[in-house]
Amino acid sequence: MTTGPDRTTTGSRPVPPPPPPPPGSRAGDPAPSGTGGTAPAAATPAGPGDGGPTAERPFGRPVPTEGWGWFARVPLRARLVAITVLLLAAGLGLASAVTTTVVSSYLVGQVDSQLRTSAGGIGASLLNSPSAASQLPSDYFVLFRDPSGTEQGLSWKATISRFGEPTIPALSDQEVELLAGEPFTVRSTGGTDPAEWRVVAQPFSVGSQNVGTVFVALPLTGIHETVKVLGRALALSALGIALVGGAVAYLAVHRALRPLREIEETAADIAAGDLSRRVRPAPPTTEVGSLALSLNAMLTQIEEAFAVQEASEERMRRFVSDASHELRTPLATIRGYGELYRMGALDTPAKVDDTMGRIEDSATRMGTLVNDLLALARLDEGRPLRHEPVDLVSLARDSAQDLHALDPTREVGLVGLAPGASAPATLRAVGDEDRLRQVLANLVGNVARHTPAGTPVEIALGVAPGGTSREGPTAAERAVLEVRDHGPGVPAEQRGRVFERFYRADSSRNRASGGSGLGLAIVAAIVGAHQGHVAVRETAGGGLTVRVELPLAS
Repeated sequence: MTTGPDRTTTGSRPVPPPPPPPPGSRAGDPAPSGTGGTAPAAATPAGPGDGGPTAERPFGRPVPTEGWGWFARVPLRARLVAITVLLLAAGLGLASAVTTTVVSSYLVGQVDSQLRTSAGGIGASLLNSPSAASQLPSDYFVLFRDPSGTEQGLSWKATISRFGEPTIPALSDQEVELLAGEPFTVRSTGGTDPAEWRVVAQPFSVGSQNVGTVFVALPLTGIHETVKVLGRALALSALGIALVGGAVAYLAVHRALRPLREIEETAADIAAGDLSRRVRPAPPTTEVGSLALSLNAMLTQIEEAFAVQEASEERMRRFVSDASHELRTPLATIRGYGELYRMGALDTPAKVDDTMGRIEDSATRMGTLVNDLLALARLDEGRPLRHEPVDLVSLARDSAQDLHALDPTREVGLVGLAPGASAPATLRAVGDEDRLRQVLANLVGNVARHTPAGTPVEIALGVAPGGTSREGPTAAERAVLEVRDHGPGVPAEQRGRVFERFYRADSSRNRASGGSGLGLAIVAAIVGAHQGHVAVRETAGGGLTVRVELPLAS
């Protein structure tokens, strides 16, 4: 026996089946040893931990957790700060290297320019006045080399004693002409602080005759010291900037990831069982805002699914309890009369006839209940119904005659939906005639059972411009049928439950007050299977009105 909509509700999603085990293995089996294949599953009886019908099974796809490297285990905050510091250090280091290279090239270029512009004049003046080179402070070193290879060096002694004497290679006249006054770098020998020298070579002529080559040099120690100090300053600045940048990055990342920590705390609370927790919203244009929006929507669906599941389970428990109660009473009655017969208490034909009549009544009641449950089960299974035009006016007229036959004192009339309107000649809806006839029979029977004898009843028919279907509001015209009684009615707080299975307003389950509580449940199931809608409201002047909306036939 199934319960249909009571078990499957809108908004709930089926749980995916657990993944199948590998071929030839079962959950809980130990790993095979040796070179042989795995043993058949039937060879070992299932133990408590081998995965029986009540064993816990995994749901969802398995997530691999092996192979995590050290970087994957570092928290995101630390990774972001470390990456920021490394990028700052690399960028500042590259900037420092480029700066020192550019400054060094620029200063060397200044020395080269100074040598080009002053080499000829300084060389000539020092050669003409050799004594001036040893008396005047100067960093210049001048070397005259004649064609025979004889050299004459002129410089300030303090400069040579500190930086050493530059080692100038022997160059032929052709090599000097190829240099074309372009400076070159040489090393030095001796001195307390040996340095590199920048040298320019120029031919020395007396009149039109070339008498040798003059080499004029300047030390590069000042440039190297300047570049070294600049590099040290840039390195210290880069270190300070990287540390300050790392601190600022830590604060910024800590603040930026605060919503993620809140999401983590919320997820932990939800995992602990608090399904009402939600993530604090953020602007949806941000990644955290978009994540929070998606998580809140997912959490809402999960909470609703759990609520629907709990309500469905509660309805199932109530359904099973009510069905058991309703079936237990006639069965107990039949068994009791059977025991009376077996004990010999039915000693007269009159008692036997009375007892058999009561057994027959209980069996009839039990058969009616089982038929109602079977009808609901078939509707829950979604068995296809006929979809053909059905004249609701004809069905309503037959039902009115049935009600009048049950209670000749009742005034039963067919009317239109609007006050004072007449019933239409025909009103065709799309559906299964037998099922729709059962709907009217249940509604009329409900009126006959729950209203006093002689209470007037109207069956109203008409067309509504728009209505409600199982999928929601619809703009299409609907065929409407209303059964209006003027009895005691149903309290407002109970109207929402009249279509529940086995629900009766009388909680004492006194059968004198009504049937088993399945009549309106069958009505709701049949109307829902026809893509229709059923509802109840209070009748004007007192009583209960049941409104049925069905698809209108074209």
